[in-house]
Amino acid sequence: MPKVSTKKSAPRGKLSMVGHEANIGKIGVSAASRVTAIMTAAQHSGLLGEKRARIAGRTSPELIQRAKQQTGIATDTDLIEFALASLALDDNFSETFRKTMSSVDPDLKLGF
Repeated sequence: MPKVSTKKSAPRGKLSMVGHEANIGKIGVSAASRVTAIMTAAQHSGLLGEKRARIAGRTSPELIQRAKQQTGIATDTDLIEFALASLALDDNFSETFRKTMSSVDPDLKLGF
Protein backbone atom coordinates (compact mmCIF):
# COMPACT_ATOMS: atom_id res chain seq x y z
CA MET A 1 0.00 0.00 0.00
CA PRO A 2 1.52 3.35 -0.99
CA LYS A 3 2.41 5.77 1.76
CA VAL A 4 0.10 8.73 2.09
CA SER A 5 1.56 12.18 2.61
CA THR A 6 -0.15 15.08 4.30
CA LYS A 7 2.22 17.58 2.67
CA LYS A 8 0.82 20.15 0.25
CA SER A 9 2.95 18.75 -2.54
CA ALA A 10 3.42 15.02 -2.22
CA PRO A 11 6.61 13.36 -3.39
CA ARG A 12 6.39 11.73 -6.81
CA GLY A 13 4.28 8.59 -6.77
CA LYS A 14 2.64 9.37 -3.42
CA LEU A 15 -0.89 10.60 -2.98
CA SER A 16 -1.43 13.69 -0.86
CA MET A 17 -4.46 13.35 1.37
CA VAL A 18 -5.95 15.81 3.81
CA GLY A 19 -4.73 14.83 7.30
CA HIS A 20 -4.97 11.16 6.36
CA GLU A 21 -4.94 9.67 9.85
CA ALA A 22 -7.06 12.48 11.34
CA ASN A 23 -9.67 12.36 8.58
CA ILE A 24 -9.91 8.61 8.04
CA GLY A 25 -13.07 8.53 10.14
CA LYS A 26 -14.56 11.45 8.24
CA ILE A 27 -13.91 10.06 4.78
CA GLY A 28 -14.42 6.46 5.81
CA VAL A 29 -12.15 3.49 5.50
CA SER A 30 -13.87 2.38 2.29
CA ALA A 31 -13.24 5.75 0.58
CA ALA A 32 -9.59 5.75 1.62
CA SER A 33 -9.24 2.11 0.57
CA ARG A 34 -10.86 2.84 -2.78
CA VAL A 35 -8.49 5.73 -3.47
CA THR A 36 -5.50 3.60 -2.49
CA ALA A 37 -6.70 0.61 -4.55
CA ILE A 38 -7.31 2.68 -7.67
CA MET A 39 -4.02 4.52 -7.45
CA THR A 40 -2.13 1.27 -6.77
CA ALA A 41 -3.80 -0.37 -9.78
CA ALA A 42 -2.98 2.66 -11.92
CA GLN A 43 0.66 2.48 -10.80
CA HIS A 44 0.86 -1.24 -11.58
CA SER A 45 -0.79 -0.65 -14.97
CA GLY A 46 1.87 1.86 -15.92
CA LEU A 47 -0.58 4.78 -15.99
CA LEU A 48 1.35 6.92 -13.52
CA GLY A 49 4.60 7.37 -15.40
CA GLU A 50 6.47 10.61 -15.90
CA LYS A 51 4.22 13.63 -15.51
CA ARG A 52 4.63 15.50 -18.80
CA ALA A 53 1.02 16.20 -19.81
CA ARG A 54 -0.93 19.19 -18.60
CA ILE A 55 -4.69 19.49 -18.23
CA ALA A 56 -6.64 22.64 -17.44
CA GLY A 57 -10.27 23.48 -17.07
CA ARG A 58 -12.80 25.34 -15.02
CA THR A 59 -15.30 23.82 -12.64
CA SER A 60 -17.20 24.88 -9.57
CA PRO A 61 -15.25 25.17 -6.32
CA GLU A 62 -18.06 23.28 -4.59
CA LEU A 63 -17.51 20.27 -6.85
CA ILE A 64 -13.79 20.26 -6.13
CA GLN A 65 -14.31 20.67 -2.38
CA ARG A 66 -16.90 17.87 -2.23
CA ALA A 67 -14.67 15.53 -4.23
CA LYS A 68 -11.76 16.26 -1.90
CA GLN A 69 -13.95 15.65 1.14
CA GLN A 70 -15.27 12.38 -0.29
CA THR A 71 -11.83 11.05 -1.19
CA GLY A 72 -9.60 12.71 1.39
CA ILE A 73 -7.33 13.92 -1.41
CA ALA A 74 -5.70 17.27 -0.65
CA THR A 75 -4.36 18.63 -3.94
CA ASP A 76 -6.10 19.45 -7.20
CA THR A 77 -3.43 17.57 -9.16
CA ASP A 78 -3.89 14.38 -7.12
CA LEU A 79 -7.67 14.71 -7.39
CA ILE A 80 -7.50 15.00 -11.19
CA GLU A 81 -5.07 12.07 -11.34
CA PHE A 82 -7.40 9.95 -9.20
CA ALA A 83 -10.43 10.87 -11.32
CA LEU A 84 -8.62 10.05 -14.56
CA ALA A 85 -7.28 6.78 -13.14
CA SER A 86 -10.80 5.82 -12.04
CA LEU A 87 -12.06 6.30 -15.60
CA ALA A 88 -9.06 4.64 -17.23
CA LEU A 89 -9.36 1.53 -15.05
CA ASP A 90 -13.14 1.19 -15.32
CA ASP A 91 -13.94 -2.37 -16.39
CA ASN A 92 -17.50 -1.59 -17.57
CA PHE A 93 -18.82 -4.32 -15.27
CA SER A 94 -22.41 -3.05 -15.18
CA GLU A 95 -22.63 -2.83 -18.98
CA THR A 96 -21.14 -6.30 -19.42
CA PHE A 97 -23.43 -7.69 -16.71
CA ARG A 98 -26.53 -6.27 -18.45
CA LYS A 99 -25.43 -7.69 -21.82
CA THR A 100 -24.88 -11.18 -20.41
CA MET A 101 -27.94 -11.29 -18.14
CA SER A 102 -30.02 -14.42 -18.76
CA SER A 103 -27.42 -15.76 -21.20
CA VAL A 104 -26.31 -18.76 -19.11
CA ASP A 105 -27.93 -22.00 -20.19
CA PRO A 106 -30.39 -23.00 -17.42
CA ASP A 107 -29.40 -26.67 -17.88
CA LEU A 108 -25.73 -25.94 -17.20
CA LYS A 109 -24.42 -28.03 -14.27
CA LEU A 110 -22.71 -25.64 -11.84
CA GLY A 111 -21.67 -28.25 -9.30
CA PHE A 112 -24.17 -27.44 -6.56
